[in-house]
Amino acid sequence: MHFIVFFFLVQYAFSAMKATDRLARWDSFFKYARFYSFGLLAIYYIARQPDMYTWVWNLSLLALLWIFYKEDDFRDIRSTAQSILPFVGISMLSDTFELIFPKFHAKYDEIFGMTILFAWIFCFVIWFYARKQQKVLMQEREDRLREEKLAQEQKLSLEYLVAERTQELTQQKEELQKAIEELKATQNQLIQSEKMASLGELTAGIAHEIQNPLNFVNNFSEVSVELCQELEEEIDKVDISDEDKDYIKGIIGDLSQNQQKITHHGKRADSIVKGMLQHSRASSGEKEPVDVNALADEYMRLAYHGLRAKDKEFNAALTTDFDASIGTVNVLPQDLGRVFLNLFTNAFYAVAEKKRKLTEAGQLGDYKPEVKISTKKFDNKLYIRVSDNGIGMPDHVKAKIFQPFFTTKPTGQGTGLGLSMSYDIITNGHGGVLEVDTIEGEKTEFRLTIPIS
Repeated sequence: MHFIVFFFLVQYAFSAMKATDRLARWDSFFKYARFYSFGLLAIYYIARQPDMYTWVWNLSLLALLWIFYKEDDFRDIRSTAQSILPFVGISMLSDTFELIFPKFHAKYDEIFGMTILFAWIFCFVIWFYARKQQKVLMQEREDRLREEKLAQEQKLSLEYLVAERTQELTQQKEELQKAIEELKATQNQLIQSEKMASLGELTAGIAHEIQNPLNFVNNFSEVSVELCQELEEEIDKVDISDEDKDYIKGIIGDLSQNQQKITHHGKRADSIVKGMLQHSRASSGEKEPVDVNALADEYMRLAYHGLRAKDKEFNAALTTDFDASIGTVNVLPQDLGRVFLNLFTNAFYAVAEKKRKLTEAGQLGDYKPEVKISTKKFDNKLYIRVSDNGIGMPDHVKAKIFQPFFTTKPTGQGTGLGLSMSYDIITNGHGGVLEVDTIEGEKTEFRLTIPIS
């Protein structure tokens, strides 16, 4: 009986541990406990001393129960393990009476035996119900683990769906952002076109108003020159002294020279007005064969004299390096003229600003403002370089230089549309490239590359 109680108590504890994660710590203990029970059983039958081994079994059961109470890993089976106490207690009481009161024990031997048997059966009844309850708990644990696994799978599935939806929303956000940027670009282009149209109308109106009095000046100055010639002829017919004739002819000569200068500068002003009219005229959108060198030279001098009209003391060296082999090239003349005018205006402003700053700082030295343009035709491409030795630009300005309405000039001196419009004309209108290379405080160079057929 003792062997069976000991062995099944060890097996029950082992089965209870299988339902937890603590079995690995006690696996060796259960293995040696089984060996111990079988070893005692073998010695019991070999030595044939049942009285002594009953005490050994009882002490072993108490030791096993003590281990279960000492270690927290066995707290779940303590209440079930207590079921062996009646069996061990009655067994030890029977052995004690047999040792001290053998006659009394012999008289009531059957009673002691029946009591031990009932205690032994009580142990297995308790273990049976505990085992049944343990199976229920294990089933519940398995169900809980299964539910946790299912919940984990659902969580992963939801996380995947959330990630997929997030990616879709991110993609939609990027598409919306791109659409907003395109709308902003379109809006800027519309504003730019409207401003340029308004500017063109204003320029055309002013040019037309100037054209009429300018025509009168040119016409009457030419007529006045002819009248001076006729007056000089008539003086010869008048009978006056030679000294008076020479004096009068000198005055007439001076007057004739003044009229010739008026005619010369009037025609110059007329060419400028015609250039303004051509610049303000809307582009036809059709390319025409144009002498690019002549166009660049004309707008270079137009921009220079425009700045000179504002600042009489301004002077700059105009350097040209034209490739004579270019000839005529199919371009949009009005649009390309606007590009030249913008680039030259910025270049002259840059050198004038640098000269002003150096003068204020007393560091002018031998600085000489210079604006240079060079053209080259190579591999069916037209290369144009407009450079200056002005104030240059820092990197953060260079990154924004082609954005609409971005300008580094003081309020009232720049709209921020010139370079943006120039970039659109070269890239969209001509399918070319407009780049800028600059060193702050030293120089700026705009590089135009236009494909030609």
